[in-house]
Order: sequence, then C-alpha cells, then structure tokens
Amino acid sequence: MKRSEQRILTSHGGSLPRPPELQALNQQKQSGQTIDEAQRWTLVKASVPEVVQKQVECGVDIVGDGEYGKTNFLNYIRERLGGFEATGDIEFSGAMADRRDRRAFLQFYQDELSGRGGGGRPQLVCTAPVTYTGTSQLQTDLENFKAALQGKTYEEGFIPALAPTYTGDNRYYPNEDEYLTAVADAMRVEYEAIINAGYILQIDDPGLPAFWEAYIPAINVEEYRKIAARKIEVLNYALRDLPEDRIRYHICWGSWHGPHSEDIPLADIVDLVLAVRAQTYSLEAANVRHEHEWRVWGDVKLPAGKILMPGVVGHATNVLEHPRLVADRIVKYAGLVGRENVIAGTDCGLGGRLHPQLVWAKLKVLSEGAELATRELWS
Repeated sequence: MKRSEQRILTSHGGSLPRPPELQALNQQKQSGQTIDEAQRWTLVKASVPEVVQKQVECGVDIVGDGEYGKTNFLNYIRERLGGFEATGDIEFSGAMADRRDRRAFLQFYQDELSGRGGGGRPQLVCTAPVTYTGTSQLQTDLENFKAALQGKTYEEGFIPALAPTYTGDNRYYPNEDEYLTAVADAMRVEYEAIINAGYILQIDDPGLPAFWEAYIPAINVEEYRKIAARKIEVLNYALRDLPEDRIRYHICWGSWHGPHSEDIPLADIVDLVLAVRAQTYSLEAANVRHEHEWRVWGDVKLPAGKILMPGVVGHATNVLEHPRLVADRIVKYAGLVGRENVIAGTDCGLGGRLHPQLVWAKLKVLSEGAELATRELWS
C-alpha cells in the first residue's frame, strides 16, 4: 500500500453517488421487488468507468468502484452468502433502528428521519451451512473495475467488503463460535479475490463502534469491549495469512444524520481497532461529534508501519469544508503520527448521504486541502 512519502495522498470511504436509474433498481431490489438483473448489470458496467473518471478529475489518488455492483454496502452480503432464509419478520437499521440515541431524541427522529437513513429489511436466519455464492457478482465487480481503470491516472485502486459479523441469527450450527467461523471462511473468499486481483481490500466494520448504543439497557464499556474483541478475533481469522499491506480497515459510528449523543468514544476502542490485521485504519474525524478525537493519537502510539486515514471531509453536513480547514486537519494528524503515515480520507462513504453535486465538490476540496497540507509539510 502506498504511503504519503512525497505528498499527502487522498482516498474516500467507498460508496459514491449512483446514477438515478441504477439507484432506482437497487431500491426496488432491496424492497423485494423483481427487477431485470441483466439491465441492472448493464447499467453498472456502463457507470463504473464514469465514477472512476470523476474521482480522477477530483484529484482522488486511491480510487474505488463506488460500490456500484452492490445494492447497498451492508445489504449486498445477503445476495452473496448461502445458508440463510427470511423469517418473515422485519428488522431495522440506521436511523430506523431502536437505539439509545433514538430514544433520547425520539421526536427528532420521528419528525426528521423516519423513512430515511436505513429502513426495514427481511430478517435472516442461518438454517444451513454458510457458503459463498456470490462468485459471479464478485468477478463482475473486479472485471468492471479493471476495465474502468484502463488509461486513468491514479495511485491505487480499492474495493470494500463487509466484515464477517453482519449476518442473521444462527439456527443451524451447534454454537456461535462454529457459526462465526463458517461466516468468516465464506467471506474470506471475497477478501482473497479482491487482493489477488491487485486491489486494496477495505474491510467495512461500522458496527464495531455503532452497535454500542444498540444495547438497551446500556451495558458497561468493559462488557462491550469483550463483545467487540470477539468480533475482531473473527475478522482476524478471516484475514489470516493475507498481506496486511493490502488491507485497510474502516469504522464509523453510523452515517445517518442524527445527534449521535450515545456514540462510544474512540479512546475506549482504539486498541481494538489497532488489533485488526490491516495496515491502514480509516476513521471518522471530521464530524462535530468526533473531530476532537485527534487528541487520542497524542496518547496512543500508531504502531510502526501502520497508516492512519482520518476523515477530513464529512458526510454529516451539506456545508462545504474550506480547503484550509481540510489542510489544518491533515497537518494536525501529521504532527501526531508522521506525515508519511497519513492518507486524507472521508468520514464514511458519501453516496446516498449527500446530494451528488456536493459529493464531488467535497472530494475536490479534499484534494485541494491535501495540496495545501503538502506544501506546508514538505516546505
């Protein structure tokens, strides 16, 4: 994985705005409607080169496929794992989930966010051996991205994949450990394929911090850390023997536009984050609930050889960051962990969380801020 050895490199969280026609088909599919899959994949193939080109035009160095082949960064895994079936019940995620923050600001959520930021989806349970059944979709993603990168100027390409702890309840395996091991083995197929294709593997694990506030009543930090540590063990098992320098790990506290009053502090989980077998760690650092946590890196030493990718532009506001602010954020992190160990990123994937015009403006500002920071750090 390339480092910021001569200048500050830039990247982002993964998801980018999809064309309206593609997004409409994705939403129909997620709601259980039958769609024309051939039409959907035709749109994906035509759109990936465009999203790569837009990233290049914005000055992004480490580019992705926008996750165009996936209906959703989280739900896509339901289409790529076998052994699960729907119960007929509906489960909720994001802004619609029953969380402590939602209970504390119920009127806000009812007035402002109901129906947005993640709705209901069929609840799944494991009723048979877990297998990876998404080889065809995965290979199409890899081929589309390879074709889209031809002739483009960029530093590296990355593809996100979900951590192996976002499936349904176990009703097949004799215990939870065997179940989680089976899911990890299945997801490893995707992880290996992405790396073997020559791309950086980004592991998306928003639940590591975000599930904290889903416990009602609340549990204490030590209890939660034990639960989170077990999930890290499962992830590291899935990543075993894969080259750490081709892996980056992304966490967030949930990307819906809410108060986030119950977010667990980074300081309480940072050692767990650093325990993941990855070279780069992508964290929220630009939104007002977490921007102050740059201070954590004054107390916690980034291990040798590792890279930090703090979000220096965010998805939580329509206000366009000033390049000078972006540069100041980068310089602050560079002073703590070393300029060569910083890649300028976004808090999370921007697709679906901001108007497309704002997404491209924010990525342009990201590049402009990195250029300012480079001049300051290498002057």
